[in-house]
Amino acid sequence: MSQFDPFARQRQGRSKEPRSKEPRSESRRDGTPPMLLDWLQNRWPGTTVCARDLYCYAPRPIRDDRKIALELAETLVAQGWLAPIKPHRHDRKVWQIVGKSSENTKLPRL
Repeated sequence: MSQFDPFARQRQGRSKEPRSKEPRSESRRDGTPPMLLDWLQNRWPGTTVCARDLYCYAPRPIRDDRKIALELAETLVAQGWLAPIKPHRHDRKVWQIVGKSSENTKLPRL
């Protein structure tokens, strides 16, 4: 009598060789600066954004890795879309969104 194997079905499709993976930071970084810029201009309600806001509320490809979020923010600083602000804490990073006025933040969110 053969023994019952509850995991036999999952094991059937697996191959013995490991899958080759691309580095996460390289594969996801290609189209994300425009994605972050669009999110900051159209969806983010404030005129400033901090690193913590990016980690918690940015689109998923940006939120997945803190290093990517900071690199993209620095890319937008270099392009002139974000301006660094001196934070009240030394371990915090805050940026002003260039071209976004306080009138835009009073509009209702859809």
